[in-house]
Amino acid sequence: MSNTDVEIAQAHTLEPIHTIAERGGIPEQALVPFGTTKAKIDVTALPEDASATGQLVLVTGMSPTPAGEGKSTVLIGLADAIASRRSTFVAIREPSLGPVMGIKGGAAGGGYAQIVPMEDINLHFTGDLHAITSATNTLAALVDNHIQHGNALGIDPRRVTWRRCLDVNDRSLRNIVTGLGGPVQGTPREAGFDITAASEIMAVLCLATDLADLKERLARIVVGQTYDRKPVTAGELNAQGALASLLRDAINPNLVQTLGGTPALVHGGPFANIAHGCNSLIATTTALKLADVVLTEAGFGSDLGAEKFFDVKARAGDLSVGAAVVVATIRSLKYNGGKPKDQLTSEDLPALRDGLANLERHVENIRKFNVEPVVALNVFSSDTDEELTLVEQWAEKFGVRIARTTVWANGGAGATELADEVLEVLDAGSSSAQQAESSQHQLYDPSLGVEESIRTIATTIYGARDVEFSSAAMKDLAFLQDNGWDQLPVVISKTQYSFSDDPSQLGAATGHTLHVRQLLPRIGAGFIVALTGDVMTLPGLPKKPAAEGIDVDAHGTISGLF
Repeated sequence: MSNTDVEIAQAHTLEPIHTIAERGGIPEQALVPFGTTKAKIDVTALPEDASATGQLVLVTGMSPTPAGEGKSTVLIGLADAIASRRSTFVAIREPSLGPVMGIKGGAAGGGYAQIVPMEDINLHFTGDLHAITSATNTLAALVDNHIQHGNALGIDPRRVTWRRCLDVNDRSLRNIVTGLGGPVQGTPREAGFDITAASEIMAVLCLATDLADLKERLARIVVGQTYDRKPVTAGELNAQGALASLLRDAINPNLVQTLGGTPALVHGGPFANIAHGCNSLIATTTALKLADVVLTEAGFGSDLGAEKFFDVKARAGDLSVGAAVVVATIRSLKYNGGKPKDQLTSEDLPALRDGLANLERHVENIRKFNVEPVVALNVFSSDTDEELTLVEQWAEKFGVRIARTTVWANGGAGATELADEVLEVLDAGSSSAQQAESSQHQLYDPSLGVEESIRTIATTIYGARDVEFSSAAMKDLAFLQDNGWDQLPVVISKTQYSFSDDPSQLGAATGHTLHVRQLLPRIGAGFIVALTGDVMTLPGLPKKPAAEGIDVDAHGTISGLF
């Protein structure tokens, strides 16, 4: 019997990608096959009169343990359960090699609730992340080359803010010095790398509406400042054409399938703790034109991914969420109740009760956007009946829908009850009267300024008492205001383990201070990044990285991939 994710995926017979495309209503002329089991969708070849009539389901979660709570797995199993009743599409992010080779794993689900071909998706897939990496590094090379050859724009090498990237966790490259070796080797300056998922070009790709919009956004990217502190853009370097050319194919969504045969668009992969945490807007809007129900996700808990989905992605794409799913696990509830992470498989009802405060906060957060959530209790083999019953009793008392899921072991059949609950929410909100009463809204008004937006998120979603801006952040704020960028939406970069910026404050932290240490203009993406705590834009590998267990045999069969 197959036990690991990769063994389960390899034992499955995939349907031809043409069959999946036909099932999803994708015309032949829009399909660009990559072999027989995956393809790009040329969105320009889709019918021009198609409108987005599908209902959108957002899957988010409670604050996770370091191993994750199976959010993508639940989404995929739920999609297969709904697909037996209504036309359904999945629209989620591509995995980054950082977590794949590090600790958390991929983003293609697990067990019998996976998107396949699993090995392709988790490794190189169709090359989108490599294209983003190449575009990012091309822009860095153009900046340095401009400085080397006369520096007509007057770029101050000390104030170059554009960083290179790679799709691997490598702490040694966070801060480096380039241009050493004499005059012909360039101008020495401090530089560094981010992980590709945190790069601005990743965010630009995921928020662009088409190739023309992509090029315009690329031109707006700020790469640094002049000697008199004026911003310098990629457009001033005439870089946008070359960058858009590198991304010409990457902007198109990737079509694959779940183990249950549900069409899945897997596209874009920004992290939620250091970026905006959502798949591409193009993939989501394309799916909404093709299916009755579209399931998408936002990274980590509702405080990170879901807030950014509503306030950044939904605002940019005029998206409306019909229902939300908050994934919870017994182990994460106990972890947030104070139980050590190496003891989470043993029963502990007191810790479980204490941890429910975390789940309550996430449910309340979703309701603040005027969307009604359903709690998906993702069941693990170590969970006891007493623990599961306790959570269900809490849900009844708290007034929130809940359903157990066993999708890892049973695929779509393990999400039947969850599908019932989600479809009831969608159907209840589909009438015009209900829509008028329950229209989704954003949390803040960007026109009130970046500082006010951050305070609103911190106090309303994080439960903070106050926000403290470092002296460097205050200088950044003045720079934003001077250049007319103070009314853009905000992406807060924060630990995923706590509502505060301190990962050790588990549960439902309240009354704390959010410490903003830097504000980064991401003008191409159309938002401002607020760095808090010690979140790194280039993670490091753990003591025993997952890469040590990955192998490939003489026949090309990969093992050890989860």
